[in-house]
Amino acid sequence: MAKTANLYVRMDPELKEQAEHILNSLGLPPSSAITMFYKQVVLQQGLPFDVKLPYREALDSNALSKDELHKELEKGYQSIIEGDVRPVEEVFASLRKEFDQ
Repeated sequence: MAKTANLYVRMDPELKEQAEHILNSLGLPPSSAITMFYKQVVLQQGLPFDVKLPYREALDSNALSKDELHKELEKGYQSIIEGDVRPVEEVFASLRKEFDQ
């Protein structure tokens, strides 16, 4: 018998149930799906899919109350104070890269 290692994961029971239902429909045991995932991580040298935040709708400052606008401005100010800034050249370069794709 081939050597194996155990993997213990704590996860939301509902998520586990939903995923296992889909895997069972595909005739794929969860252990095989996890092995496939790990093999792809090794092959891709990272996660085999994009991990990014969902698109966020731009804020409409006209639709915000005075308090909401103040809160948003305060978040931006705190971000600057904490050093969460990038040079303008870097920002424009990343924007150009996004539009060129």
